[in-house]
Amino acid sequence: MAGYLTTHVLDTALGKPAQGLKIELFRIEGDTRTHLRTLETNDDGRTDSQILPEAEFATGTYELIFHAGAYLDAVGSPPESPRFLDVIPLRFGMSEGAHYHVPLLLSPFGYSTYRGS
Repeated sequence: MAGYLTTHVLDTALGKPAQGLKIELFRIEGDTRTHLRTLETNDDGRTDSQILPEAEFATGTYELIFHAGAYLDAVGSPPESPRFLDVIPLRFGMSEGAHYHVPLLLSPFGYSTYRGS
């Protein structure tokens, strides 16, 4: 089975999917950080396509950058300067050809993630 990568972002403060949140994907090789793509979440808090599709999948270390501050500004979360959470980096490894799902549960003052299915 070839691997691929997906995500889902839920705004736990509003109790709904986080629509319009910018996400960047990087591949990490030693000290080299290579930008692979930039996507945005849809009305279900997911990206319209796989973040890393099967045709481009390779095991290794990756980083997802979630632009939470811009999203929180857009949905009218009470402003603060600077925001407690602005840019959230999640660095993780993919060691086998499988479906990796890396969701983000987000609020203005906290977040969590896990390997989903």
